[in-house]
Amino acid sequence: MALDSHDIAIIYGSDARTMTRSLIEHADLKNMVSNRDAHIVIKPNLVVAKNSGEGATTHVEIVQTIVEYLLAHGFTHLSIAESAWVGDDTRRAFCVNGYEELSKNTDIPLIDVKRDTYQIMNKHGIRMEISKTIMDCDFLINIPVLKGHCQTHMTCALKNMKGCLSDRSKRQFHSMGLHTPIATLNSIRCANVVIVDSLNGDLDFEEGGNPVATNRMMIGRDSVLIDAHGARLLGFDIKDISYIALAEQFGVGSADITKANIVYLNKDEINNYSRPIGRARQLLQHVDERSACSACTGNLVHALARLDEQHLLSKLQAKISIGQEFKHIASDGIGIGHCTRLFAHSAYGCPPDALTVLKFLTSIIVEQ
Repeated sequence: MALDSHDIAIIYGSDARTMTRSLIEHADLKNMVSNRDAHIVIKPNLVVAKNSGEGATTHVEIVQTIVEYLLAHGFTHLSIAESAWVGDDTRRAFCVNGYEELSKNTDIPLIDVKRDTYQIMNKHGIRMEISKTIMDCDFLINIPVLKGHCQTHMTCALKNMKGCLSDRSKRQFHSMGLHTPIATLNSIRCANVVIVDSLNGDLDFEEGGNPVATNRMMIGRDSVLIDAHGARLLGFDIKDISYIALAEQFGVGSADITKANIVYLNKDEINNYSRPIGRARQLLQHVDERSACSACTGNLVHALARLDEQHLLSKLQAKISIGQEFKHIASDGIGIGHCTRLFAHSAYGCPPDALTVLKFLTSIIVEQ
């Protein structure tokens, strides 16, 4: 089926290749591109030279599946372009994450934006140097990691475009507080389609280290809408992420999630949850988890992180129950998800997003 601008398709699973294939076939990616001679650029998130298991970088299996699909449908002018953050080496990030091997096996060039030529653009009083490869391509596929960020709370489709800039412009963006420059950049060049790697994005830091497994991926055409939905999945309201509203104001897309057509290609039934480390692991000490699905548990972890940031988590007087073993149990306790629907207090959803869980838990604390 054709993917409209208000559509977001979501899939759960543990096999990135199968999930990616299902998403791009559902979206009919091959017919989004006008002709087989088009130059298609794939832009992952390789902010640091760390393996994707740490929650910072795009899984190479996603990109590999997209490349194989496009080649099989007659597209031959493909490139993979990215730039690590200032101070790190993009080529090392390509190597560590298996992109060099992918390039060697497919003859798809890897473009290090740090070594690219740039097109100077001026808009909203901001001067920026944008990769000429990105500016000149016919079709841009953005593959961000949905994860936390130390300055902007979250990063996904809109912020991942910062990897299209020169290091000089990146420094400038940070000096300006990121939000307005990110929105402005996307008003100049935005992705044609976004495929979100939400398999195990980091809890609150773009460099990784606290991966939170949600075993989820998404596809959509509107970067603003994708980020608006992604914010909820991390426990944020749109107003918490200024660049989302600014991007909508600049005409990049719509942040009205109430008008989104969200389609689930399958149900979240992955209960081989990979226990997080560090802060995420500490947060789960507040949880009684029994055969819970990954996305449900992951969303709860993000909600607990937001609750802790508001200094409310310590006020919870009981553990939170989550998981399939609670399906037929009635309790006067606190439950998360459809499996705890018989509890006196339960956050509805299968799975409920982190913002829903956050508001629910906040109301419980207020009522205690």
